[in-house]
Amino acid sequence: MEKEMVMWIILLLYLAVMIGIGVYCRKMAGSVQNFVLGGRNLGPWFTAFAYGTSYFSAVVFIGYAGQFGWNYGVASTWVGIGNALIGSLLAWWLLGNRTRLMSRHLNATTMPEFFEKRYHSKGLKIASALIVFIFLIPYTASVYNGLSRLFEEAFGIDYLYCIIGMAVLTAIYVVLGGYTATAINDFVQGIIMLIGIAAVVIFAVNGQGGIFTALTNLGKISDVGVPENSLNSLFGPDPLNLLGVVILTSLGTWALPQMVQKFYAIKDKPAVTRGAVISTIFALVVAGGSYFLGGLGRLYVDDFASYDDIVPDMLGQALPDILMGVVVVLVLSASMSTLSSLVLTSSSTLTIDLIKPFRKNMKEKTQVLWIRILIVVFIVISVVIAANKTTLITSLMSVSWGTLAGAFLGPFLYGLYSKRITRASVWTAFVVGVVFTVGHMVLFNLGLFPDLVAAVQGLNCPLNLVSPINAGAAAMLISLILVPVVSLFTKKQPEDELEQIFSCIQKEKKAKAK
Repeated sequence: MEKEMVMWIILLLYLAVMIGIGVYCRKMAGSVQNFVLGGRNLGPWFTAFAYGTSYFSAVVFIGYAGQFGWNYGVASTWVGIGNALIGSLLAWWLLGNRTRLMSRHLNATTMPEFFEKRYHSKGLKIASALIVFIFLIPYTASVYNGLSRLFEEAFGIDYLYCIIGMAVLTAIYVVLGGYTATAINDFVQGIIMLIGIAAVVIFAVNGQGGIFTALTNLGKISDVGVPENSLNSLFGPDPLNLLGVVILTSLGTWALPQMVQKFYAIKDKPAVTRGAVISTIFALVVAGGSYFLGGLGRLYVDDFASYDDIVPDMLGQALPDILMGVVVVLVLSASMSTLSSLVLTSSSTLTIDLIKPFRKNMKEKTQVLWIRILIVVFIVISVVIAANKTTLITSLMSVSWGTLAGAFLGPFLYGLYSKRITRASVWTAFVVGVVFTVGHMVLFNLGLFPDLVAAVQGLNCPLNLVSPINAGAAAMLISLILVPVVSLFTKKQPEDELEQIFSCIQKEKKAKAK
C-alpha cells in the first residue's frame, strides 16, 4: 500500500506540473507561428531538450531496449552511441542552421511546406502531408503501447485505461499551450530523464554485484544463435543486424518531421552550435543508458510473453519501491514529450498543408482551432491502434520511421544543399519509400504469406530480410542513392527560382566574410 501511495503521489505531482505549464502558456499560443513553432525564438537548451525528449520515449526505454538488449546484449549500447553521434551531433551540424535559414526564408512552418516552396510544387506538399499524417499514427500508437505496459506493471491498472488516460493528458496540455508549452515541458521532462536513467542503471548494475560481475554472468548465458561470451562482447552475437538498428534509429531522425521541426524554431546560429553539444550529451546518457540497461535483461528475466514485457519485469525486480515511482515518471516524461511533438506535427501539417489551401483567407484563430481539433482526432485514431496489445512496439515504430525517412531523407537533405535536385527525383523518393516499406510489411510482417516468410528465412542470409527494422534502414539508404541519380536524368528547376531559394545561404556567407 505504501509503495502504491508513493508512486501515486509522485505521478500526480508530475501531472499537475505538466497541466499547469499548459495553462500558463495558453496566452502564448494565439497565432499559428506561436502555436506551432513558439515564435521561432527558442534558445539552445529548450531546443536541444525538445529534440532529445522527442527522440527518446517509451518506445526506446521499453520496446527497443528490451528487444535489442535481449538479442545483442550490452552491444546494443552501440545503438545509443549511434543515436548520439549520428542522430544528434551530425544531424545538428548538417541540418540545424541550414534548416533554420531556409525555413525562415521560405516562410515554411512544416516539412510539407518546405517541400512545396523548395521545389515549387503544391502536389509535393499534399503528398508529403498525407504521408506525415498517416505514418505518424503508428509511431504515436507505439508510444502509447510502451507507456501503458509499464503503467500496467507498476500500478496494476488495465492496459486500455492507461492508454486512454495518457491520451487525455496529452490532448489537454498540447491543445492548451502548443509548442511553447511542449518545449517547457520537454525541458522539465529531460531533466527527469537524465536523473532517472542514471539512477536506474546504477541500481540494475549493483543488483548483480557490480559491473564486472554483471558482464561476467552475462557472458555465461548461451542460447540459439547466442554463443557464450557474446552477450558481453563489444559487438554482440549479430553485429550485421545490429548495424541495421543503428542506421534506422540514427539516420532516420534526419527526415522525421517532428524532429526537423525543432530546427525551424531555434532563434540563431550560435544557439544551433550550443544545442548540438547539449543534444549529443543528452542522447549519450539517455539512449546509451537505456540500451545498456536492456542489455542486462537476461540477468533478470528468464521467460516473457513479449519483448515489450522485458524491461518492465526487470525494473520490478531490480528497483526499490520509491525508485519505481521515479521510473514511472521517467517513462511518462519521455513519452509525453514525444507524444506532444507527434500530435502537434501531424495536426499542424494537416491544417496548414491540406485544409488551409482549400479554404482561402483562413484566419489565424481558425487555423489554430483546426489544429486543436485535429490533435484530438489524431490521438483518438492512435489510441484505437494502440489498443491492440499484441502489436510489437518495434514493428509499429519501424514501419513509421522507415516510411517517413525513406520518403523524405534524400529530398530533404539534398534539398538543403544542392540546386541540382529535381522535382521528379523527389516524387520518385516519395513513391519508392512508401511502396518499399509498406510492401515489405504486407509481405513479411502481417502474417498473410507464411510460406514466403519461411522461404526467405530458409535462405540463411546473415542479414534478416524479413525484419521491418532492416527494411526501414534499407529504405533510407535507397533514398540517399535514388534522389541524386534520378536528378541527373530529369529536368532541373529554373535558375531564377533556385537563386531566390538559396539567396539566404549566400547572404549568410557574405555576412560571415565581412
